[in-house]
Amino acid sequence: MKPGGYAWWYVDALSNDGRHGLTIIAMVGSVFSPYYARARRRGSADPLDHCAINVALYGAAGKRWSLTERGRRGLDRGSAHLAIGPSALRWDDNALTIDIDEVTVPLPSRLRGRVRFYPEALVDYQAALDTAARHRWSPIAPCGRVELMMTHPPLRWSGPGYFDANAGDEPLESAFLGWDWSRASHRGETSVLYDVEAREGDSVSLAVHFDTRGGVAVLEPPPRVDLPSTRIWRIARGTRADSGRAATVVETLEDTPFYARSVLASHLGGDSVTAIHESLSLDRFRRRWVQMLLPFRMPRVRL
Repeated sequence: MKPGGYAWWYVDALSNDGRHGLTIIAMVGSVFSPYYARARRRGSADPLDHCAINVALYGAAGKRWSLTERGRRGLDRGSAHLAIGPSALRWDDNALTIDIDEVTVPLPSRLRGRVRFYPEALVDYQAALDTAARHRWSPIAPCGRVELMMTHPPLRWSGPGYFDANAGDEPLESAFLGWDWSRASHRGETSVLYDVEAREGDSVSLAVHFDTRGGVAVLEPPPRVDLPSTRIWRIARGTRADSGRAATVVETLEDTPFYARSVLASHLGGDSVTAIHESLSLDRFRRRWVQMLLPFRMPRVRL
């Protein structure tokens, strides 16, 4: 992995009853780390020194969030496993098992349990997010099922899930002004939309549909739909939907100074869909006042 680069593995899910949500991101070269950004400014940006697992639980009982950064001594990786500190991901018995043992922020509490992701099929597909192909998206298993079994807090549920990976040879903010991304499940299949705004050169828009057999269909992106900015930090949001149909924000899960995660109600391929949506402003991320706030949500430990 190149200095300043990154790789992450991403899982999200919504419970069958719609009352709970989950996002897990395992990062080598933690892209939004203020410590990694400082190292890049100093010219010593080894991604292996900046690793983290982000866990976010959403539900009626409130939100739990953890994102603790660790250095290379806290990293153990191989072809079928990745451990960062006390948490780990591994492939076994045709499923991805994620063991979580973290501490939440800003109010410390234990976040411990297991998540298993069962893919419907593995996908052999990769897309470049920039014209130089320095940033790449790989939808490993866009259709799948998640089973969550937490002991702290005590929580069990299951529902449709999604698993992908991204990798890059330089910081995100070097190539992009920002992006909107979403994934929607409908009829057991999954559609993903990417609108990436390049800092220089051509921007990229993707619309890709995945079926449960691993089939991939690259589509013409549907029309753009504006969404309301987030209430607190005024992050601009947008998506795409079938021609003549609207998209609405059902719930804002994260409203941060540079990033928003939301649940949308939309229409794709003639279906009404529920989508996980993310908006990112990398110009906002670069600002010094934002960098000063980040350690309160992203602590770092030596191991």
